[in-house]
Amino acid sequence: MLIGLTSNVFLAVIKIVTGILGNSYALVADGIESTLDIFSSAVVLGGIKISSMPADDNHPYGHGKAESIAAMTTSLVLLMAGFGIAVKSILEIMQPHHTPALFTLIVLVGVIIVKEILFKLIFSVGKSVNSLSLKTEAWHHRSDALTSVAAFIGISIAIVGGKGYESADDWAALAASGIIIFNGIKMLNHSVKEIMDYAPNPETEDSIRSIAGRVVGVAAIEKCRVRKSGIFLFVDIHVEVNGDMQVHKAHAIGHDVKDALMKSNLGIADVLVHIEPAQHP
Repeated sequence: MLIGLTSNVFLAVIKIVTGILGNSYALVADGIESTLDIFSSAVVLGGIKISSMPADDNHPYGHGKAESIAAMTTSLVLLMAGFGIAVKSILEIMQPHHTPALFTLIVLVGVIIVKEILFKLIFSVGKSVNSLSLKTEAWHHRSDALTSVAAFIGISIAIVGGKGYESADDWAALAASGIIIFNGIKMLNHSVKEIMDYAPNPETEDSIRSIAGRVVGVAAIEKCRVRKSGIFLFVDIHVEVNGDMQVHKAHAIGHDVKDALMKSNLGIADVLVHIEPAQHP
């Protein structure tokens, strides 16, 4: 995250200055998006810091939702940036301007390479720790790379086409805004789902049921509810055992189920086990 934040500061300055000097609004728009990424990176860092705080009396389930809020905030910023760039692009298309300078293409090639590297690095870390905010931040870098590709194409057309093709640069910025808006909506959808305790993918629940079902003494799994908070999962599970079993033994099986799930590699923070009789009188 710190590498990405530092890179955004450097790239934002380079792109905006180059865009202004090189008569390329697509590059300026790209730089504006990078500037907003500086803010979003700071928000994500804050969200991760808060979400890693331990549970307390006021937050018995921890502070994991802070990460989802950070992801939602950065998604909204991305959407605002996309709409802003779209409006400005349309205005630029309607006004005559100069053809972008050739050196802007050289800058864009470097930007695309750096941004794609950052995307792969941060997305890999986000996937390994199951962090939505990190994945969202990674897509910010991918969006930046895509807008740079669009700018590169538009500027190339404007330079090669010459007189009459000057607006190709602005059409590229408009296309880039569409990409930014699409990714913003996609990431906002994911973050809202986490805040609303949307169930994780079926494979995760199947794994939890399988692990719990293999514990000695477990007859069946009646219910299994899973929700995500930050990078961790919270599980409520109803376990069926022999109805004639003594209470203390059934209680011990419940602890065995919890221990088995907590030791798994699913990133489970806590498990609430409810014991049910497998055979009713």
